[in-house]
Amino acid sequence: MYPQSKVPPVRPRSSLSTDDHHYRIRDCDARHVRKKPNNAFITLVGFCLVLFVLCAFLLGALIYVGRNIVNAPAYTSAAVTTPTAGEYLTNEQLFSPADLSILRIRTTTDYSTSSATYSASNINMKSATLAIEPAIAAASKVLQKLSFRLPKEIRPQQYNLRLQPDLVNKTYQGSITIKLEVLKPISYIPVHAKTLNVTTEEVMQLSEAGAPLDKLTPTLTFAHPGLEYWVTEFTDPLQVGNYSLRLSFNGSLTDRIVGFYASSYLDTKTNQRRWIATTKFEPTYARTAFPCFDEPALKASFIITVVRPTDGGYHALSNMPVESEVVNGNITEVTFEQSVPMSTYLACIIVSDFASQSKTVNGTLEGAEDFEMRVFATSNQIEKVSYALETGVGITEYYIDYFNVSYPLPKLDMAAIPDFVSGAMEHWGLVTYRETALLYDPKISSSANKQRVATVVAHELAHMWFGNLVTMKWWNDLWLNEGFASYIEYKGVNKVHPEWAMLDQFIVSDLHNVLELDATLASHPIVQTVESPAQITELFDSITYSKGASVIRMLEDLVGGEKFRNATKNYLFKFYYSNAETDDFLTEIEALESDFDVKLIMQTWTEQMGLPVVEVKKEGNTYTLTQKRFLANPEDYSANFEESKFNYHWSIPITYFTSENPEVGRTIFNYNDNEVKITLNNAVDWIKINKNQVGYYRVNYAPEQWQELTNALINARGQFSNADRAHLINDVFTLADASQLEYSIALNLALYLEKELDYVPWSVASSRLSDIRSLLYYTDSYRDFVVFGRKLLAQAYSMVTWNVSEDHLDNLLRVSILSLAGRFEYKPMLSEAATRFTAWLSNPSVRPDPDIRSAVYYYGMQSVGNEESWNQVWELFI
Repeated sequence: MYPQSKVPPVRPRSSLSTDDHHYRIRDCDARHVRKKPNNAFITLVGFCLVLFVLCAFLLGALIYVGRNIVNAPAYTSAAVTTPTAGEYLTNEQLFSPADLSILRIRTTTDYSTSSATYSASNINMKSATLAIEPAIAAASKVLQKLSFRLPKEIRPQQYNLRLQPDLVNKTYQGSITIKLEVLKPISYIPVHAKTLNVTTEEVMQLSEAGAPLDKLTPTLTFAHPGLEYWVTEFTDPLQVGNYSLRLSFNGSLTDRIVGFYASSYLDTKTNQRRWIATTKFEPTYARTAFPCFDEPALKASFIITVVRPTDGGYHALSNMPVESEVVNGNITEVTFEQSVPMSTYLACIIVSDFASQSKTVNGTLEGAEDFEMRVFATSNQIEKVSYALETGVGITEYYIDYFNVSYPLPKLDMAAIPDFVSGAMEHWGLVTYRETALLYDPKISSSANKQRVATVVAHELAHMWFGNLVTMKWWNDLWLNEGFASYIEYKGVNKVHPEWAMLDQFIVSDLHNVLELDATLASHPIVQTVESPAQITELFDSITYSKGASVIRMLEDLVGGEKFRNATKNYLFKFYYSNAETDDFLTEIEALESDFDVKLIMQTWTEQMGLPVVEVKKEGNTYTLTQKRFLANPEDYSANFEESKFNYHWSIPITYFTSENPEVGRTIFNYNDNEVKITLNNAVDWIKINKNQVGYYRVNYAPEQWQELTNALINARGQFSNADRAHLINDVFTLADASQLEYSIALNLALYLEKELDYVPWSVASSRLSDIRSLLYYTDSYRDFVVFGRKLLAQAYSMVTWNVSEDHLDNLLRVSILSLAGRFEYKPMLSEAATRFTAWLSNPSVRPDPDIRSAVYYYGMQSVGNEESWNQVWELFI
């Protein structure tokens, strides 16, 4: 599943801005003391005084903002002395003591206490049992045996599911026959069911061949809302063998946008609202659509029948191709082919009038058949699916080759759903997406939108193998699904768009965001024990996705790309149509890698939260490395936090290169070692630890070493890759934020940006410079810092211009630089934005290019700044 957002919560921003860091801090810490009034008159007077104070405050705020707008040009022309390349400043030269204290305030969201303890999710069994009716509680003999986990005595083998949605009344009827195997005697059959009206119709004992033998009569059937079960109870235990359980049920399509639900869109051709029925089951919402064994390890095949309207252009989709259609007046019964064994959360049903485009996927492997990929969307939007289809075919063919495993289903569909809670969902054979994650129109979509479509499609298609073909046994290993897909998506997009430098973009899109979150006390380990649905849902966060991906990336670099790929292939072959755990995957890695204790190394990363900072000290030609846990807030070091069996030390794969040797050196800093030494044969000008930031750790050097790296960046930045330059920027500013080095070191290193012309480093720098600008906005240092920022970006601004090109990375860089120039009130940028804004208002039918549209609208309005233009824009967008 692709989350709506793969990053931690971000600060509020303007709806016209594409930059998450464009915000201003306001002081909202007003405290009011309420006194008990003696009579109504005093109350009235007090109320009037409060209103007067509030009005005065608002008036003062408006005047203050107005003055700032009027004085904005003055900021542009402010003349201060700024350093040239090679000149270094101290903190005292850069900021006043008061301003420096402001900079020490972290700019991250305030994550309070550790989420590893599930306060809201810890549903104890006593409270869950309170939902049972007293008569049921008295009659049942199995109530105390129930828990959030299903009993291991029963396994489903096949679901025969029939659903009939009513798109007029937004309800549905259903029936299901579950063929199951009893492995050990048990006197009850619990199936998951939530928000459903369920009836047990029949329980039948079956022969080994599946023929009915005896009909069994339950002694009690009841719902357990607290544990989300429908329970069928018997007097005598069911003996080992095969059985079938037939249930009928009904539910609503309107009370949620998970499970089985109704969605709608406006048909612009007829101006009518059209309704569809669709599903979204991960992680535990299949039980809200139909009774089932809703745990990932309990895989079974599905035979699905859907009843749809005969008229209105409706058709039905599911995981497998249509086997038959039977028309019966105004309804048509559609039955799909039997599926391969799969987890319940992967089942999918859509009843819609969507249009589609299709293309053939080459099976690529010897003996593998070609198959069809189709992309569905509303008829209004169907012309926007071409890019996703073309990209999806190329990425699927790459995955078949990379995994060396054929795609196991006869078809692969993708569909854009008007109302969808996640970014996308990897239902096997029928992947569903939020419309913005699948549709692309070059006339209205930016380069960033195009990249998002490619990455979301690549993520979901990776799940067809890693997650669907082989699935985690239980949700505590969710990272195997999502972490792997979140990493391999970059390889998939890199295959179809090698010019996008996706492997470098990983560090700014995934790694840096999660490093920030993981440096708080609110983090949690990648692998952790969960039981309840609420706990399971909480796992779908940046730690699971982005840290999981980052650790897998580090593991691949440790063992080598070829060993990693072969181990992944062996893992998929070994657990084909089955389930696995973290240890199973690492076992396949270790089978090909004898130089390291892979499992022990990985345990230090998956079983404890947080990350280390590696501190480097130089003595002659020897560099001594030590490690400690990195926390963004210095005060957190004295706080009480969750214990770790590794004592918050990690087995760190250290990589490095030097000014004299670009070849990567390697060593392992074991978690139980106090230090590790790197001794070079000859003296070097500098050493850079963590090549391409492939390791999940930060690096801090002594001040003189930071200066050596700064000199190298200014004089010959080409010695460092784009990823290395982005890494140095990210680490130096983060360490300054955390009071682990002086801000002067960070800002001195930033001087090299005057000559930087690549997107990945500028993406990082833009974010960090914007953070500081925002924190200094109401201080005396603000104008000096703005001029400093303008100096850094001037050359990049001249290079990118406003002319959108065919070069994807140039377009991304253009957006970043224009946005940064606007925030730093760079006069050439504001002037051009105003010119283009005025031209657009003169001819609204000719809109600015999607890549510069936000900059034109936002900063053009800011620069023109009159009531007439505001009203005109308002009329255009309401």
